[in-house]
Amino acid sequence: MTADHPPAPTDEPAGGTPEQYESILLDEPTTADLRAKVTEAWREFARALAERLRGLPAGAHIELTLDPTASGTGDAVYSISVDVGPEGVLSAQAVGNATLPQGYRLDRAAVADMIALGWSPPGVIEGSGEQFGLDGSTAEASRLAALLSRTLRDVYGAPHPAFLVYLVHDAEGEPLPMEPLGTARAEFGPDRNVEADLDEALAAAAQAGENDVLALEERVRTVVSTMLKSNSDQIQVDSDGDINIRAGSAMVFVRVRDNPPLVDVFSPVLTEVEPTERLYVKLSELTNRMPIGRLYCADDTVWASIPVFGRNFQATHLMLAVQVMTGLADELDDRLHGEFGGKRFFGEGDKPVKRDEGEHRTGMYL
Repeated sequence: MTADHPPAPTDEPAGGTPEQYESILLDEPTTADLRAKVTEAWREFARALAERLRGLPAGAHIELTLDPTASGTGDAVYSISVDVGPEGVLSAQAVGNATLPQGYRLDRAAVADMIALGWSPPGVIEGSGEQFGLDGSTAEASRLAALLSRTLRDVYGAPHPAFLVYLVHDAEGEPLPMEPLGTARAEFGPDRNVEADLDEALAAAAQAGENDVLALEERVRTVVSTMLKSNSDQIQVDSDGDINIRAGSAMVFVRVRDNPPLVDVFSPVLTEVEPTERLYVKLSELTNRMPIGRLYCADDTVWASIPVFGRNFQATHLMLAVQVMTGLADELDDRLHGEFGGKRFFGEGDKPVKRDEGEHRTGMYL
């Protein structure tokens, strides 16, 4: 934006006023390095998985699945299961080509990657049937958790743990309570109406804290947990203090700032893109058309950001910001990728996609 160009309404934080305009132009980039951010999220997931594997009772069964509704893989389900036996014995199985539909099967390079990671080919380990097999023990939980994480990330193409769903049950099939696996989502709980539950959740949280006004961070956690249909204490934050939200095929982060009080909702729209004058002009044009928020380029990543004011915080403003961000990420990543190249967070070619037999599978970009 040039000096003689008046501030556009698109730059104003959701729920803000022109007098509060100084809050939106932050001195430092909103985002840390995306690669480091995603890598740390996988490390947190692996650490949590190792800890849970050590604590599960004999007879427990855990399933880790790349959510097909987010990945766009349709009937192709990429999953790993682990069964806990007596005396800490662990038996893991990973989906093989026999259960994958044509066009989504692992090519030779991917199968070789599975073997290199330590998986035995289907049928080699007793009971593995048509799936890859792996035996271990809870004493090796850290190594096994890292191996499972790399399988989900590098072979099956999950771009972030938030794109995983997990299910844990005992020998009788009854759900087992378990602490969250990083930002992965648990498959539990009834469907709820987000709009109807939000006011109730905020009121309950305020009453529990014996305070009419919750701290901004707690209010944000309550809003996000209500949107995700989970409990506030189950919301996971990464090493930067950001809440991670998987929304469709997009990745959205929510960061709470104290001075000035501000909630920033942001998403990596495109990465590994070359910053050019043409790109900056395009981002400026798109920003001026947006009802709220802005687009900007930091290093080699294009980010979309919608700030929400913390003073006189309104839960509906945050919900709107998350909903708008989800739509922006899904729409703009394809448009900008077609014009400027780079890579989308979870785009075609960066995930398991339907392809002709013999076509090389590229996997994810991280």
